[in-house]
Amino acid sequence: MLGLQFETETSWAEIAKVNLEQILTDHAFLEQKAASNAVSIIINYSEETELVKEMSNIAIEEMQHFKMVHLLMVKRGMVLGREQKNDYAIRLQKFFKKTGDRTDALVQRLLIAALIEARSCERFKVFSENMEDEELRKFYKNLMISEAGHYTTFLQFARQYQDRATVDKKWNALLAFEAQLMKERGTVAKIHG
Repeated sequence: MLGLQFETETSWAEIAKVNLEQILTDHAFLEQKAASNAVSIIINYSEETELVKEMSNIAIEEMQHFKMVHLLMVKRGMVLGREQKNDYAIRLQKFFKKTGDRTDALVQRLLIAALIEARSCERFKVFSENMEDEELRKFYKNLMISEAGHYTTFLQFARQYQDRATVDKKWNALLAFEAQLMKERGTVAKIHG
């Protein structure tokens, strides 16, 4: 369903389990960044009423996810660490050439957001399926479902703003680039690491 061209190895889940506080900190900040991205889309494309409605919902939901991750950490005696750069997202954002066309820039942004959500969904699935901790297993399974919904929302909006064939060509190129990027990852306790 996600269309990803590279599957995460279960060895990544083992690394994440051993570094639980690190993975939860990384996850919490990713939820904040996802909320910020949705708010930024609202600010930059405020005339797009349907998009603004959906981005509002996503921003609220992502901040709820942040709160859930943080409360889980507090419950386990953990402290939210410092934010770290998400080099995965930075590299994805460099894939498309900068454009002065607002619509094209929006489509690029929506495709990148869709891919980040799809990869998060896939990582949450791998994590939940390889977790002995029942609370975390359920937690990540539920988040996986939510992220899948966000992925489809971003992709549908991209296809709404440009010709489907054009968007799908961009999407497939981005998926191929991301698959190569992921082949060198899976060794650190980060959601996209």
